[in-house]
Amino acid sequence: MTLPCAPEEVARRLLAWYSQKGRDLPWRKTRDPYHIWLSEIMLQQTTVAAVIPYYARFLKRFPTIQSLASASLDEVITLWAGLGYYSRARNLHRTARLIVENSAGQFPENLAALTALPGIGRSTAGAILSIAFDTPAAILDGNVRRVLVRLFCWRKDPRCSEAEKLLWKWAEALTPAQNPHDYAQSIMDLGATICTPREPCCSRCPLEDLCLSSREGLANVLPVTHRKQKLPVRRQMALVVGTPGGYLLRQRPTEGFLGGLWEFPAIDLSDGQNPGQAAVRLLNDLGLCGTPCKTGEIRHAYSHFKLELNVFSVAGTPADLIAERGGYRWFDHEQLAGLPLHGAHRKVFSKLAK
Repeated sequence: MTLPCAPEEVARRLLAWYSQKGRDLPWRKTRDPYHIWLSEIMLQQTTVAAVIPYYARFLKRFPTIQSLASASLDEVITLWAGLGYYSRARNLHRTARLIVENSAGQFPENLAALTALPGIGRSTAGAILSIAFDTPAAILDGNVRRVLVRLFCWRKDPRCSEAEKLLWKWAEALTPAQNPHDYAQSIMDLGATICTPREPCCSRCPLEDLCLSSREGLANVLPVTHRKQKLPVRRQMALVVGTPGGYLLRQRPTEGFLGGLWEFPAIDLSDGQNPGQAAVRLLNDLGLCGTPCKTGEIRHAYSHFKLELNVFSVAGTPADLIAERGGYRWFDHEQLAGLPLHGAHRKVFSKLAK
């Protein structure tokens, strides 16, 4: 494959730039594959600023892959609460157990074995191999994808199958045999700090005169973006049942959307359905008595839909504490504060706290 610039020159410039401008991040102070893997999983769909405190708390609680593997999924999800995309936490826990059970806690050192593990795709595996083991392996996260699209002036959809194949070929061709650890960090940093989604700082880029998009004045235009589809809106009703002994909540099934997170009793509302009547019906289904009162509305955006949540509350009596059924449990305020609630219901709790 013929490239418009020499891969050796790209690597040389990036490594020289990185030695002066590379970011000081906590996971760059180690070659421990457990730490590298954890950071890579956390950074998927999440900003560095958001990840740093979670990364520190996670390693304080689970300093080794063995400690993570021996923990319960509830513990892992509780620490993960707020980072979103909770399948990452479930896969993290599952993979830790597999590595401990099958290889005594030692990470695989080849691409095929890594990508066979839950939650580790080709790019994440490449990052682990290059950063932890200094093995040449291509990466293609969002930052690297944007750098390559601009460097080679790809004018089509950067997510189409044709682009996917070509971008991986470019990523592999540019990855050097020497010092792949720093190269991987450098090209990710370039995308995060210079070759940014909007208004890239081309004048500060070490690849400016090699970049075909910069030469053609297209750096601010590429990658080609497509208008995002409008997210559908769902309506739900949540019922806060409070007694002197606590609040009623249930845990969602471990697998599936928001798996393992906790929530107040809630039901979907059909078009035109009265949320007040739905609250009364749900209260009766729970075997409780009372008159639900509307306390507000919550709006929250998940990855695939927007939620409009009608919130009702009802006061119970101490006798209601025996009414645990259908997976529901009672929690006092302090216990509730420590539960991993999903986004909209975390907002409900914030209103309670006030």
